[in-house]
Amino acid sequence: MSKKTIELVNKNLAKRKRAEKRFRLYGISAIGFGLACLLFLFTDIIGKGHTAFLQTYVKLNVTMDAGVLEISDINNETEVAAANYQGVIKQALRDRFPDVSGRRDKRKLYALVSNGAGFDLRKELEAKPELLGQNFDIWVLADDDIDTYIKSRGDDPAQAFTERMSDKQLLWVETLLAEGAIEKRFNRVFFENGDSREPEIAGIRGALMGSLLTLFVTFILSFPIGVAAAIYLEEYAPKNRFTDFIEVNINNLAAVPSIIFGLLGLAIFINLFEMQRSIPLVGGMVLTLMTLPTIIISSRAAIKSVPPSIKEAAMGLGASKMQVILHHTLPLAMPGMMTGAIIGMAQALGETAPLLMIGMVAFIVDIPGAINDPATALPVQIFLWSDSPERAFVERTSAAIMVLLGFLITMNAVAVWMRRRLERRW
Repeated sequence: MSKKTIELVNKNLAKRKRAEKRFRLYGISAIGFGLACLLFLFTDIIGKGHTAFLQTYVKLNVTMDAGVLEISDINNETEVAAANYQGVIKQALRDRFPDVSGRRDKRKLYALVSNGAGFDLRKELEAKPELLGQNFDIWVLADDDIDTYIKSRGDDPAQAFTERMSDKQLLWVETLLAEGAIEKRFNRVFFENGDSREPEIAGIRGALMGSLLTLFVTFILSFPIGVAAAIYLEEYAPKNRFTDFIEVNINNLAAVPSIIFGLLGLAIFINLFEMQRSIPLVGGMVLTLMTLPTIIISSRAAIKSVPPSIKEAAMGLGASKMQVILHHTLPLAMPGMMTGAIIGMAQALGETAPLLMIGMVAFIVDIPGAINDPATALPVQIFLWSDSPERAFVERTSAAIMVLLGFLITMNAVAVWMRRRLERRW
């Protein structure tokens, strides 16, 4: 080989190496950009939502006056349930700030505490009837504007968000702060209550239960049907144009936008079969249609991964085809099938569009207890809160997103663990 040829080869080789380094740099840059975007997203969500896990409470000295409560018989459950607890709260606020006069100023004073404060007082009296007629201290929920002020205030009142508060309210709040009558506690209400128009008493329990019931219906329907379809296509179906057509459509359905399944559910389950709107049963059936292609594809891949030698050995010992499938193929393929099912359930958990189409966007206060109770889902709850004008709903929206992401990450982590822990290498 001539010297000129060697120089040309070395030049081309150096050029290819530089191109390879640039290509590797492009890949690293793409990964870095993706991680930076993800970090920015998580930082923004956590930065806005972490304060929702704390809630502002105000300490009041209340007197459970039977006249104010309008209770004549403490053993009468109807009277106790319908008592004027807000009147007791208002009286406690007037006693704490006796110099407040005028209807407008009193309304501003009453706005320091949540409209749900009476429910806390009711729970205390129902748990301890002997409190009737007594005077005691109780911590009640602050209004969402006060909660926003306290959380944004920090150590510098000048940095606090005060757009919806009057000067007198600021003075009253600072007075309560100086006396230690305002503090932040863990927000149990966020996890115990259903939805509400009032941000300080709005919670995700109803939406969370709705999501769990919907996923329960989805799993009960989609997993057996998906596994059965995969077994038929892999073990029994003849290889012809019809089965090829089915396989192509299953693969295509996995890429269909989720809202199409919502329209299908609206047309079939609600319009044709006249099923009730906004219930987990219909939601689960719609999400079943959406997750079936994913489960079928993953189940077929798991069945294909079982070595043919195992099937042939079982049949050589006299086992029927059904026995081979039930006793050998299914047990060995089950880890892969469960992994695919969990990934499908995680996908279904985060879906919003199909549920919007079947009416699960309704405002639901009660906690659903069955698959035919009116309910909403966590992604839909996030959608509803994101459209609310109150500033306090911003942090609750981000907090609900954090909870949803926690469930999604957990489900995907379980799927990865199951695949690594249970799968067999041949």
